[in-house]
Amino acid sequence: MLDIQNLNVSVEKKQIIKNLNLKIDKNEVHAIMGPNGSGKSTLSYVLAGKEGYEVSGVINFKDENILDLEADEIAQRGIFLAFQYPIEIPGVFMNNFLKTSLNAVRKAKHLKEVDVVEFLSLVKEHAKKLGIKEEHLNRALNVGFSGGEKKRNEVLQMSLLEPDLAILDETDSGLDIDALKIVADGVNALRDKNRSFLIITHYQRLLDYIKPDFVHVMVDGNIVKTGSSKLAKELDQVGYKEFKAHI
Repeated sequence: MLDIQNLNVSVEKKQIIKNLNLKIDKNEVHAIMGPNGSGKSTLSYVLAGKEGYEVSGVINFKDENILDLEADEIAQRGIFLAFQYPIEIPGVFMNNFLKTSLNAVRKAKHLKEVDVVEFLSLVKEHAKKLGIKEEHLNRALNVGFSGGEKKRNEVLQMSLLEPDLAILDETDSGLDIDALKIVADGVNALRDKNRSFLIITHYQRLLDYIKPDFVHVMVDGNIVKTGSSKLAKELDQVGYKEFKAHI
């Protein structure tokens, strides 16, 4: 699914990611944990095609190097990024945004685009599962929404677009326990043999609900340790003190 080789990322001559290697196969859930400033979010942005970085190395997604692709091209190929801080877009309504996004992905996959009736039925079904009120679908994208509502909207987008690789950048940040469970249930409902996840988080609590196959510790721009889901529980108890030499 994803094969990152010797990835280096810099911003304004400051190196953030250093010779990072990571491989994710189909039907795997990987979690990346680490202290603030370790490069976790930068990795997610680069994978999604955000501009403004100096990047070298190889990012193979489904056997294609996507390093030089634009963000929309990467999304059309099947990568989705759920943001830590979803942005508000006044004047762009949720339903219009979601329908346009869905049909752009379907068109890229040579699938029939959905009409208004088909879309409304589909989006209401997905929204209900995530506890999103129908009235929210008629509002401007994320405008006036709480932090938890914005995160649910991100998961709604993900469930509609059905990406091959879903990246969650600290989606648990700012969520109460009820919202956390709803978001986790939405993610778990999408798990299947042809889809993979990369979950970026500071805390082990999200991983109580979304069980990862692998946990990676990222410090100072590189992965310094990899283990099973038990590693997340160890980090929750002792923190990152054993990696101080790397910080």
